[in-house]
Amino acid sequence: MNEMYNLGLSIHSVGEIVLLAVILGNIISLKMTTSLKKYKRMMSIILVPLSASTIGFAIFTGVIMMAAKHLDFTLENIVMILISFILIFLEVKRIKNLRYINANKERALEAYRAFGLKILFIEFILVLLISTWMWLI
Repeated sequence: MNEMYNLGLSIHSVGEIVLLAVILGNIISLKMTTSLKKYKRMMSIILVPLSASTIGFAIFTGVIMMAAKHLDFTLENIVMILISFILIFLEVKRIKNLRYINANKERALEAYRAFGLKILFIEFILVLLISTWMWLI
């Protein structure tokens, strides 16, 4: 049983690393884009499903690990649950803002880039901090 729990923790850790990589990929693609229309299309086809899938994977493996611990609510678990809600809220806010931005307006890309990068950096720091905390325990 202990081997299965350790394997689950390893899979959850890999999911967190992949989530960090996806957030970093989002940051790089937002910094490198020159056209808001192309970025919106890439977001809708590739980046939004990828981000949602990796957040979902991290949450799902976390739920499995909580079930393996018989739903033991420790401080670490409560913090991870709160960060999961924050990540979902920030992603919805970022995607919703992109959806309603007018791509024909001048400086629309610069305005969204500042907003999107701020959210992505917050997400990256949150995931990095909680992952570091969990890896050190």
